[in-house]
Amino acid sequence: MTIRAQVRAAVFPLLLSACSYQHYQSDFGGAAVAGRQFLTLFWIFIGVCAFMYALVIAFLIAGIARRSRTAEANVVETGRHHQSHPLMRSTLIGWAALIGVGLAALAIASFLADRSMAKAATDEKLAVTVTGNQWWWDIVYSSDQPSKMLHTANELHLPVGVPTRIYLNSNDVIHSFWVPSLGGKQDLIPGRNNAITVVPKTTGIFRGQCAEFCGTQHAHMALVVVVEPYPDFIKWWDHQLQPAPAPATPLALAGYRYVTTGPCSACHSIGGTPASATVGPDLTHLASRKSIAAGMLPMGTGNLYGWVEDPQSLKPGSKMPTIGLEPDQLHAVVAYLETLK
Repeated sequence: MTIRAQVRAAVFPLLLSACSYQHYQSDFGGAAVAGRQFLTLFWIFIGVCAFMYALVIAFLIAGIARRSRTAEANVVETGRHHQSHPLMRSTLIGWAALIGVGLAALAIASFLADRSMAKAATDEKLAVTVTGNQWWWDIVYSSDQPSKMLHTANELHLPVGVPTRIYLNSNDVIHSFWVPSLGGKQDLIPGRNNAITVVPKTTGIFRGQCAEFCGTQHAHMALVVVVEPYPDFIKWWDHQLQPAPAPATPLALAGYRYVTTGPCSACHSIGGTPASATVGPDLTHLASRKSIAAGMLPMGTGNLYGWVEDPQSLKPGSKMPTIGLEPDQLHAVVAYLETLK
């Protein structure tokens, strides 16, 4: 067995054992203002439509039963029916009125939900730009102070109760930003700026995803959204602005030298190091994230080994190439990446 095969044999069992993770994702989550509006509107539509459907079925059953009892009495010798029942006209008028009231109720509910979400969009307190790539998310937090601008990837942190305007762009094809628990979705279209406002009401970890087919790895373009109290969000932001910590062991130092001067630095940026490319995700605090490969795998030693050693076997077609690291290089690179917290 070759050395590379030995590495794979040791790594991939760890990789597979760590794949059973999930983040909360549900259309019925109602974890944000928009989500609650959609959920309320959904139940109003279900209630009105279910009531009308039940009435239709009830009248249908009553009509079938009545016809079976009076069929012979209602037919003259010529085979024509007698004049309609006296209550028929009143019943039809009642049905028309009921339908009108039901449609008006649905229209009013839709209007109020739309106005509520439009109002939330005008109360922007935080601005975030999310750019879709095949197949990962680039995230930039805006600030009035250039030194406070924050660049990260694949993990979106939001403060609970704070209206956040998320500006959406795409670098290649049409993607779609969708976090079901937090509300509706919006497309990311090349050359066009779209936006969506999110006002989280519940803390927690939620799963988002691309909802527009964007290529072979569309199903593996997920987004982790962490909603936390405002003080924790500010603490996270301040920590993310710090440069990457210096390697503290010889193995991590060897990994640092390879990552910042080798092929990795041609695509990735790491704050406080010579690596400053913007082709791939920013790695400054990679190990502090909850997942790697755009939500495909949970963060962990085994998954880092598997991803760095052979990303194309895990996410075929992704822009990250299989470099072909020697075992000592692989160990050093993973040791360094694990320090990026």
